[in-house]
Amino acid sequence: MKGAYIFLADGFEDIEALGTLDILRRGGVAAATVSINNGTLEVTSAHGVTVLADMSLPEFFDAAPGTDAMLVFPGGLPGAANLAECESLMDLAKRHFADGGPVAAICAAPGLVASQLPGIRGLKVTCYDGFEGFLQDKGAVYTGEGTVTDGRLITGRGPAFAIPFGLAIVSFLQGADVAESVRKGLLLT
Repeated sequence: MKGAYIFLADGFEDIEALGTLDILRRGGVAAATVSINNGTLEVTSAHGVTVLADMSLPEFFDAAPGTDAMLVFPGGLPGAANLAECESLMDLAKRHFADGGPVAAICAAPGLVASQLPGIRGLKVTCYDGFEGFLQDKGAVYTGEGTVTDGRLITGRGPAFAIPFGLAIVSFLQGADVAESVRKGLLLT
């Protein structure tokens, strides 16, 4: 299914997950949140906000999204580390990217999650300060920009860039004109 799946683990960064979800839905993207917590849809953010995800990780696997679906990894700690430590999710993300599927990660997630993807050597990326070494060790080119799109990989630097990050995903999935319409609707100049 073309659309986007935002993976949530306890300790996710609120604005990076929920702000991105908001932007995607405003842009007409079929976006769903996925809890990686065993047996529950409840996930608690880094700032103590508990949300109810749209589906569990087993339900996501059962849905078998194709390579046209965007996999989105918000940052936050320990959220990004919890995502990176979920072996079944990382195995799927690696296969998805290797098979031509798009991936987006923001804040600590580019360093902890996207660094595990095959074929990132030479790709331009950004991430939260201090996590760039994980990417550079794999041959990615750290830019320090707010949001970077390089082919099928979209990365964001941190919470302040959640809206541009979401808009970059909308542009990738729906086109630049749709992203521009969302941007104008948000009164961004």
